[in-house]
Amino acid sequence: MSGSGTPILFEAGGGNDGSVWKGILDKIHQVTGTTLITYDRSGFGKSELNPSLKKESDFGIVNGIKELGTGLSKLGFDDEVILVSHSYGGLYNLLYAHNHPKKVISVVLIDATPPDFWNEELLTMRDQNVDISSIPKPSGDYYLNINFKETMRHVRNLDFPENIPILNIFPENSFPGFPEVLSKRWRKLHTELGDRKENVTNIIAKGSGHAVFQDNPALIINAIIKAYSKTLDEEQQSELLHKALDNAIALSIEAKINNRSEQDLNALGYSFLENEELDKALEVFKLTTILFPDSFNAYDSYGEALLKSNRKAEAIEMYERSIELNPENENGKKILLQLKQK
Repeated sequence: MSGSGTPILFEAGGGNDGSVWKGILDKIHQVTGTTLITYDRSGFGKSELNPSLKKESDFGIVNGIKELGTGLSKLGFDDEVILVSHSYGGLYNLLYAHNHPKKVISVVLIDATPPDFWNEELLTMRDQNVDISSIPKPSGDYYLNINFKETMRHVRNLDFPENIPILNIFPENSFPGFPEVLSKRWRKLHTELGDRKENVTNIIAKGSGHAVFQDNPALIINAIIKAYSKTLDEEQQSELLHKALDNAIALSIEAKINNRSEQDLNALGYSFLENEELDKALEVFKLTTILFPDSFNAYDSYGEALLKSNRKAEAIEMYERSIELNPENENGKKILLQLKQK
């Protein structure tokens, strides 16, 4: 999708192609208006294998990054870019950012493969469970698997440059079918990434599986829009916020049956609150009460924002409504009592 502004490049997971992103692209483009780039790596989707490559090792991730750079250059997008990736695609984001630290504005990782996950012990375990001879060749899937060990050794111990902001989104349990030792290690490495790096912000996608962009598209769409907003000036950000809120309304209506978008809006409101952007926080929390009028938590959050804005009378009204919906809201009752005593 073409547009103007800092382009956003999407990297699919291993074995997937650019078509996996089609469910979220339209809504991101409607709000940002920027160019969105998806592509099929060599041998996947509509991309044929590079006929100039002869050896199996030539089809590794290093060449994949080279081909990506060539493609972006031919398209005229070899300057600044925002990177978004899922699973194995996160390693492409990592290497591209490592090779071009001044070109990458920010990165959104969606349950991306931790570069240190596949240690030698796990690679040996994988060899015992993956029968490469059963994979048709030549194919992108075959070359991904035949070069898997070398890829994981190449990225091991690599970090994103510290000047690049990273939004690291991952679920509570990425692979329910994994042996517990693997799923725990995956989750531990993701958690530690946000704990030890100041440029990394972790977001846990509750209730989602590995493909968070399919299980909770609203979360991913709004996260990408937020990352893009950092490239704009204050006036442009204000305009984008209104578009983003319109987008959030549509997403909330679509997803109201499972209530996830209420959580997304609530998280967005608190992110504004933490940054002391009270006007934006109030707008989001008010919107949440309109979309989810039966949610005691929506009124509780709106009351908290009103209180921080010194709008005591309105805050009392919101807390009263919250307690009416949920008489067991002890925290709300405590705050309401304090407000009425002042």
